[in-house]
Amino acid sequence: MQQLVPADVEGDLFTANPLNGVCEQIVINAAWGLGEAIVGGLVTPDTSVINKQPGAVDSSTIADKEVMTVRLPVGTHEEPVPAGRRRQPALEPRQAAELAKLGVQIEQLYGQPMDVEWVLCGERLFILQARPITALPEPRAALDWTLPRAEGRYVRKAVAELLPDPLSPLFATLALPFWNESMRELMKRIGAAMRIPEHMAMLTTINDYAYYDFGLRALQWARLMSAMPGLIRRISPELLRRAEARWADEARPHYAGVVGKWAAVDLNTMPSTELLEGANEIVRAAADHYLVIESGILPSAFISEALFTAAYKLLARRKGDPPAVTFMLGFDSAPIQAEKSLYDLAVWARTQPEAVIRLESSQEFSRRFAEHLNRFGHAVYDLDFARSVPADEPAPVLETIKYFMTGQARSPYERQAAAAAAREQATHELLARLKGLRLRLFTRLLKWAQRYAPLREDALADVGLGWPLLRRMLRELGRRFVAAGMVAERDDVFWLKLEEAKAAARSLDANQSVSDCRPLVAERRSKWERERTATPPVMLPHGVRFMGIDFSSWQAARTNQAAGDAIKGQAASPGCASGVARVIHGPDEFNRMRPGDILVAKITTPAWTTLFALAAAVVTDVGGPLSHGSIVAREYHIPAVLGTGVATERIRDGQRITVDGGAGVVKLNP
Repeated sequence: MQQLVPADVEGDLFTANPLNGVCEQIVINAAWGLGEAIVGGLVTPDTSVINKQPGAVDSSTIADKEVMTVRLPVGTHEEPVPAGRRRQPALEPRQAAELAKLGVQIEQLYGQPMDVEWVLCGERLFILQARPITALPEPRAALDWTLPRAEGRYVRKAVAELLPDPLSPLFATLALPFWNESMRELMKRIGAAMRIPEHMAMLTTINDYAYYDFGLRALQWARLMSAMPGLIRRISPELLRRAEARWADEARPHYAGVVGKWAAVDLNTMPSTELLEGANEIVRAAADHYLVIESGILPSAFISEALFTAAYKLLARRKGDPPAVTFMLGFDSAPIQAEKSLYDLAVWARTQPEAVIRLESSQEFSRRFAEHLNRFGHAVYDLDFARSVPADEPAPVLETIKYFMTGQARSPYERQAAAAAAREQATHELLARLKGLRLRLFTRLLKWAQRYAPLREDALADVGLGWPLLRRMLRELGRRFVAAGMVAERDDVFWLKLEEAKAAARSLDANQSVSDCRPLVAERRSKWERERTATPPVMLPHGVRFMGIDFSSWQAARTNQAAGDAIKGQAASPGCASGVARVIHGPDEFNRMRPGDILVAKITTPAWTTLFALAAAVVTDVGGPLSHGSIVAREYHIPAVLGTGVATERIRDGQRITVDGGAGVVKLNP
């Protein structure tokens, strides 16, 4: 007869690290009660990483264990963990060490890495079962995340969310200084620049990943806090109230004007130094444009939707009423317009004889497709201009057209009309039952939120407005470098630093020889590929606090996920869906996406919207309830869990997963 063990503590042990593939590490998860709470993603367990030799603890995280599963005479149920035990370690160090030794013995017995389920009853450990770890990831790069400044406080937020990979050398040395200059100009405009040290670069890199540095010394924070009331008085009228005008009437027209100016020039005959001057001017305009969005459009959209949602839930919503997000859907925006443009092109192509076969060779199709790319081809997959945009790499867009031609996809016009009708009905019913002060309050909040819901997507869709021309300019420079024997391929120009490109451009204009940078480019590419395998922490140092607040809880991504069959993230779009995970790292992999797949990506930008028509659900490393991926997933009525921090690392391509967009949990099916 098999003995039933009344578990005080239960968990998993992995004899190789399932997060990074390191075979020298044992990972132990532990939580109070039965293990169902861990498997179901109801609780974040304690996690210990133990080095097999010499058995030392590499890291230990004590989680806030809110609930536990306990047994009843019949069945089980969840109950709150007593307050005094929530942050108490479920395993003592000696128990973890003993468990690790058992794990090593089990691994040696089976001759392969094992996933072990165990329980602790009183002072005694019991092994319940052991099974092989079926798919261990390739070991990830072990990078040194030492802070560039000891007092620095680094976070991957805002524009860093559009830069999921390590930066190319040219982007880091050309674009980042302009972003910092634009930020400092913004600080001057609101009177905060004097509180930020002149030498401090707010946007910087660690292991070539983009980070914002908000680290100030105590005296600098004190000065900033003392000035905050005055800053708030200036920020509201200057940045938020004029947010739309600053973008639509000033920043975007200026950006478009700079692009138009350089588009009128013959790139083939332009001196190399002037090509770089044009690139500088376009990138500077792009930085100014983005900072206007970041300081006006985005906070206005976030604040207005958050305020409306809170007021609706607290003061107006009744049982059976639709969720607050219903009031934000069905509007026209640049990503939706781009999708409808592709759908229209597919509908036209279906009327042509042998359309699928002749798609790329048809002159009329090429003309119509060029019109689409001229209008929408600047949408970025990744803000780093070393990465392609649809205008110069349209293959992913062609795949979407072919999918629309199958007739399997729902018409975006029908989907938008249904969302708009639901929004109008909900709006009419809400306002019809309100009176007096509540009516005026909700009318104002609703108009504010609905004004910025589509505007946010329009603004983000234009961050790469100058990128097609910029890439043509830089690639023309790269072509000249190839001819001079400096690099092997024209796109190697992106692996040079700005000063190296400037020096070479001056030499070419003076008919002088240039240095051979081919070995240097190969070395940088290899370093970039290694860094790309790492998962950058969302905040450095880990668990940093300011004024007693743990800012890591504010972040959209979580890299401290416990090992196991569940990944937690932000509940971004409600609903549940199961399917095959398709881990997509960039546009060159878009053709692997099939209808009904679950899209798993580091981020999604407006250029990724075409994949939402195929996806059954969306999971990302970075993002939150008010990010682009969330907004578009709601428009498509598909579940989304964003900000997991580790989805692309933990989820295997082709693995079956279940996405619960309401609970913010992704279940990894064995």
